[in-house]
Amino acid sequence: MKKDKTLPEERELDPFYAPNTHGQSFRVAIYSWLQPLILALAAMILIYVFVGRIIGVDGKSMMPTLHDHDMLVLQHLGYQPAQGDIVVLTQRSFSDKPIVKRVIATGGQTVDVDYDANTVTVTDRDGTRQVLDEPYLGEPMRLPSSLSNAHIQVPEGSICVFGDNRNNSTDSRSPSVGTVDERCVLGRAVMILLPFQRFGVL
Repeated sequence: MKKDKTLPEERELDPFYAPNTHGQSFRVAIYSWLQPLILALAAMILIYVFVGRIIGVDGKSMMPTLHDHDMLVLQHLGYQPAQGDIVVLTQRSFSDKPIVKRVIATGGQTVDVDYDANTVTVTDRDGTRQVLDEPYLGEPMRLPSSLSNAHIQVPEGSICVFGDNRNNSTDSRSPSVGTVDERCVLGRAVMILLPFQRFGVL
């Protein structure tokens, strides 16, 4: 039987020293199992601190792009809303919870929704008109049965937001939401974190 030739002084200095026993094997197995978990946790903390925050989708107003209960990573440091971005925001006149929508227009622009032609047109300050290409819509738009604004002027410092599930979304077309102050934007959704089968960059 091999003798343990480690000196007593070395044993005291090495906190992981243990004779070659089943107990040591168990500790090694636990360490091997914890290591990736700790690395994943550290990565999530770094994402939160340097990229943004993690938030869940509540509802189906952004389908088919986003699904109910998707977990999103947000960019919020230095973010300035831009047309086409998916953003998470708060609008107390509508809900106490954060909502997820797509930016259609920014301050100084005008939005016109034509339900017959199934188009959304954004007009810039200089009169330049742009009919949006919206491949993310799952179906043609229907004229809402409730009160809805088809012509929206976006004040400076505000944004106009619509849901991708246009026929089942309460958004800037509704007086209860209206245009949203940029200061109410929590961040831009940059990727789907969970569920794993939907993991990816937006």
